[in-house]
Amino acid sequence: MTQLPAGLRLCRAHDIGEIPTTTFYRIAQLRQQVFGVEQECAYLDLDGRDLEAGCAQLWAEDAEGAVVATMRVLDEQGREPGMHSIGRVATATAWRGRGVAAALLEAAIAECGDGPILIHAQAHLAEWYGRFGFVVCGAEFLEDGIPHLPMRIR
Repeated sequence: MTQLPAGLRLCRAHDIGEIPTTTFYRIAQLRQQVFGVEQECAYLDLDGRDLEAGCAQLWAEDAEGAVVATMRVLDEQGREPGMHSIGRVATATAWRGRGVAAALLEAAIAECGDGPILIHAQAHLAEWYGRFGFVVCGAEFLEDGIPHLPMRIR
């Protein structure tokens, strides 16, 4: 299991109501910074799925409460029995390449239990996701102008 860098802690909530308002603001701000500003994706990040029953939020924060990485796990039982999806994977620029996202992804996979897990990976990250057992399960597609691949475990 990948360890978080010193000074960071892994946090999780199984309901958005468990997350302090300031912390969720920081999670949303990081997602907006990465997807909206850096990657220039024009979409509604706060899509309502964070409010769904069965949505778990995972994030890494420093001692001051700054959110340095985040992802969410969604219940996709309606698609396929036992299925979950992992998305909104975002890491602050200063923390990339230091194992933060890997530690969060391993925790997110564990959150999903033994059922299948689906992700829509940015194509350039397919090899990285492959390290965790994800395999491509469909054709490449464009999402917000960025090539993506459907990938899954189990």
